[in-house]
Amino acid sequence: MKKLFIVVLLFLLLPKVEAQTSDDNYKEPIVKAIKTIESIFKVTINDKDGLLKGKELDYAEWRIRQGNLDVSLTAILAPFDLTFFKENDSTYAIRKFEYARRSANIGKERLEFLADLYPNLKAWETRKADLKKCIISSIGLDKAPPMPKGTPILTPKRIYKDYSVENIGLEIIPGVYVTGSIYKPYPLKGKAAVVITPNGHFGDGRYRKDQQLRCAILAKMGAVVVDFDLFAWGESTLQFESTLHRNSIAQTIQVLSAERLLDYLATQKYADMNRVGATGGSGGGSQTMFLAAIDDRIKVSVPVVMTSSHFVGGCPCESGRGLHLCGNGTNNAEIAAMAAPKPQLIVSDGGDWTATVPELEFPFIQKAYGLYGKQGLVENAHFPKEGHNYGESKRMAMYPFMAKYLGLDISKVKNSKGEIDESTCVIEPTEKLLVFGTKGEKLPANALKDINQLYALFGEKNEKVYEVKK
Repeated sequence: MKKLFIVVLLFLLLPKVEAQTSDDNYKEPIVKAIKTIESIFKVTINDKDGLLKGKELDYAEWRIRQGNLDVSLTAILAPFDLTFFKENDSTYAIRKFEYARRSANIGKERLEFLADLYPNLKAWETRKADLKKCIISSIGLDKAPPMPKGTPILTPKRIYKDYSVENIGLEIIPGVYVTGSIYKPYPLKGKAAVVITPNGHFGDGRYRKDQQLRCAILAKMGAVVVDFDLFAWGESTLQFESTLHRNSIAQTIQVLSAERLLDYLATQKYADMNRVGATGGSGGGSQTMFLAAIDDRIKVSVPVVMTSSHFVGGCPCESGRGLHLCGNGTNNAEIAAMAAPKPQLIVSDGGDWTATVPELEFPFIQKAYGLYGKQGLVENAHFPKEGHNYGESKRMAMYPFMAKYLGLDISKVKNSKGEIDESTCVIEPTEKLLVFGTKGEKLPANALKDINQLYALFGEKNEKVYEVKK
């Protein structure tokens, strides 16, 4: 009798299991479905942010496909705009869906698919031409108004040891000015190579120390170097407030800024347009890859801490125009490969989305170069213990690469120990790098300040909706 009582008690204490039927569409908490997946596939799925809490799903268990973990997770999470990231072979994490970010295993899967599309050079050249045309159209370069014929605004030149600096304001389309600085070898004799250096989302923008060092050293080595502000960043905020940087038109204006600065330099007798390089970090790395892919004038490229098969840049100025949907889906690894067979140094580190470059993206890009028999023209400088920056070690990898392929004289920046010495460069205060004055008092009267009118210049309508803070 006592044993019977214990058995009955244990039965009563068991969790209640409610039978699922078609009457309620087999609805159950998504947490329960995730537990089932964990049991079937012997994995751990973490929901650190509580994204699954309170969510229920019709036909949840029916969506699980035994034998395919990724398909099962996608089927369960997609209805809630959630996704998953593989942390290791047995652990996954739940995250909100981000259009710009995937997990590394999805990047790998995509690269394997892309590689099969072009087994030979002819197939790759066809794919590359299609991508190039689509990227140009997606960004909106084919709809850009002509560049006004006015004279660019140039500030007085500052002369330092072996180089000079002057600021430029260039009207790239009616009423829209790109602002930057031009670093030149001093004295400048004959024709010089050109390097365009797009800026990334680093603090202080193009006015920061490491950006000035990069430009100055390249100028000392013999290149004319041009940097410029991001859209709605730095002096660009005199025309468009910083919140507008997250409009998709930012990508259009930033790529167009680089293109038209190069157009301007092409009119200058001192610029050797047969020797043009591009380098930038983070968002500037994105622009570097785009420029090298679509502009044949770029002969050498060094994208820094941005090349990835699973992240295309979360800022609309990098991914807002849908160019990564070209060719039924591309990514920055394939876009970097479009530079082939021109020399390219891909700089990566262990502290961001470029951590997988040596094992994943670089071999894929090498394969594209191999189709031309030029595998040796692409290199990877990887810094596994470093993070997301364009720091000293990364610059030291870039300088000799640019010198080698642009015909620069690296000996001009080496000290008695044979080391590249950046200490001879002058770090200018922000106010010296401004074009339109410390308060914008020199901004031209025709400067456009209406984002809607900017879109209209490209035949588009501004669809960006901002939340009103209460």
